[in-house]
Amino acid sequence: MTKKARRLAVVGVFMSFVLAIAGWNALDWFKPEPIEYITAPVEKRDIEETVLATGVLEGAKQVAVGAQVTGQLKSMKVSVGDRVTKGQLLAEIDPVLPRNNLKRAMAELKNIRASRRASEAMLRYNELNFKRQREMSAENAASVADMENARAQMEKERANIEALDAQIVKAEIQVETEKANLGFTKIVAPMDGVVIATKFEEGQTLVSSQEAPTLLVLAKLDTMKVKAQISEADVTRVKPGLEASFTVLGNQDRLYKGMLRTIKLAPDKVFDKDSGSDSNKAVYYSGLLEVPNADHSLRVAMTAQVSIIINRQPQVLSIPISALNPDQKISGSQHKVRVLVNGQPEDRTIKTGIRDNVYVQVLSGLNSGDDVILSDSLSVSAEGETAVVIGG
Repeated sequence: MTKKARRLAVVGVFMSFVLAIAGWNALDWFKPEPIEYITAPVEKRDIEETVLATGVLEGAKQVAVGAQVTGQLKSMKVSVGDRVTKGQLLAEIDPVLPRNNLKRAMAELKNIRASRRASEAMLRYNELNFKRQREMSAENAASVADMENARAQMEKERANIEALDAQIVKAEIQVETEKANLGFTKIVAPMDGVVIATKFEEGQTLVSSQEAPTLLVLAKLDTMKVKAQISEADVTRVKPGLEASFTVLGNQDRLYKGMLRTIKLAPDKVFDKDSGSDSNKAVYYSGLLEVPNADHSLRVAMTAQVSIIINRQPQVLSIPISALNPDQKISGSQHKVRVLVNGQPEDRTIKTGIRDNVYVQVLSGLNSGDDVILSDSLSVSAEGETAVVIGG
């Protein structure tokens, strides 16, 4: 064999080797990658079905203390945050005008009583005169006209006394009213509580001719009341006596627990979502719940995120809600899910019960320890994410 022939034979063997390796790699390139599944175990846990609402905190009992008389605020005895007891003096309004009104009413009553005494004296005189005229008329010593005139004067004075009696009653009522108005210049606490707001400062003039101005607000803060706004879509699912809990924006790690006391039958608020028809209105009903506040960590007007527990099931089989494919829903409580069995997906029909925001109860179709498929690498890769195998 010539040298050139040997060279061509070596090149041919090398090229055959290269082509064989390329073919083998091509087979690996076209081989499909195994599908990885994201799973979650079927396991027991507590599930609570809740209705969510937003509420505002108030004192369990809250009273706006107003001024019933007009005048200058002479002194304010308390400040915001002060604890007060029932009957304690809170503020005082200048008593000069009410005191003068009382004196005027008492003088008017005294004047009317004096007029009545004068009328009583005149009545006695007219009664005697009528008696004398009647005796003289019987003896033809006086005319009938004189006797009738005496009778008229007597009856007139009696009527005048009745009118004065009515004026005395009216004057006595006025005196009582002015005494009360004078007493209203001293504003006292109607209950035990804490001053949570004051509306006026010393020296300001209060005008109560049409409406009593609110001077300050008292509240009992040892127990707080939450007025939760429950939507019309949820109000039929709740009732008084249900357990409820809430958090406040300032401390979302602390859970406050209470009980739903009442639900108002008429809505407190109706919001227009748009300027369209009535179908765009959002209706909310007030549900009231109370909670102890011994440490006074809760304050008036705080916003509360309320959860009303309408159903609770302890230690029931459950799976993540994300395992339920909306496209595989069979009926109201029946769904199809996929279960990973020996590395292969298997369809199961299950019946579900209550649910919370994350998990749903499984009534039938699955056993504890089964692995339900939440997603797989094909669907995750389609969304540009990396598949991770969990559970199992």
